[in-house]
Amino acid sequence: MTLPTQETTNQLCTFLLDGVLFGIDVRFVQEVLRLQEMTPVPLAPAVITGLINLRGHIVTALDLRIRLELGPRPATMEPVNVVVRHGDSTVSLLVDDIGDVVTVDPSSFEAVPSTLDARIKAVVRGVYKLKGELLLLMDPGLTLQLDASRDGLSRRRA
Repeated sequence: MTLPTQETTNQLCTFLLDGVLFGIDVRFVQEVLRLQEMTPVPLAPAVITGLINLRGHIVTALDLRIRLELGPRPATMEPVNVVVRHGDSTVSLLVDDIGDVVTVDPSSFEAVPSTLDARIKAVVRGVYKLKGELLLLMDPGLTLQLDASRDGLSRRRA
């Protein structure tokens, strides 16, 4: 478990997935976009929704609902793209809705609760206690690690 340090920003870009509030360090977030036209990727794992053209740069779009096995997004709900940079990669994370950029108090940070679903535990570093709710701190590095044997990712049919 890596706890936040003074080098860690206290600002998080928040978003919702299946009614759960997540946050990602704003230093990893390049931009937030409404649904973009996507080109499907034949034979890619189901979590890879497609490719988007972001001002001439091809970016892979990953559906976090599929990644975390949360069930399908309602047909009436269009996902939002949270474009993140991690290392040399730029990836779009598809989420249900975008929240605000919030400033969190490092003293409200706690370890991942033992009762949290294992699939979600695998991608979060801890939680922040906010007024009336918990904010799960998502680790982009862990989120982008796709392992078919571990995550049960199935391939699409061609």
